[in-house]
Amino acid sequence: MTDWPEKMSDKEDGDGHAEVVVKTRPKTQRPPLYKVLMLNDDYTPMEFVVHVLERFFGMNHSQAFEIMLTVHKKGLAVVGVFSHEIAETKVTQVMDFARQHQHPLQCTMERE
Repeated sequence: MTDWPEKMSDKEDGDGHAEVVVKTRPKTQRPPLYKVLMLNDDYTPMEFVVHVLERFFGMNHSQAFEIMLTVHKKGLAVVGVFSHEIAETKVTQVMDFARQHQHPLQCTMERE
């Protein structure tokens, strides 16, 4: 007899030896994230870009203005990081909205 309390998951194998049954769960990986990028062009008004950032990315006016300036000065900026489906939806929404307003604004996504 041992001093150790018997575990409910222990099984006797017939020879007096105990087997411990351990259940393992497979590790689930997080889905990859995608950066949504806005690209600069020489035709889309800055106010329109600010409006798009506020409307589709939930930014306040000062955040949207800062990102717009980054796009303008550097040629592109990351405007958000999302799961694949959400990033794809955001890109489609921005592109459709820009086309409806006859602006050549470009928005794309890439894996982070």
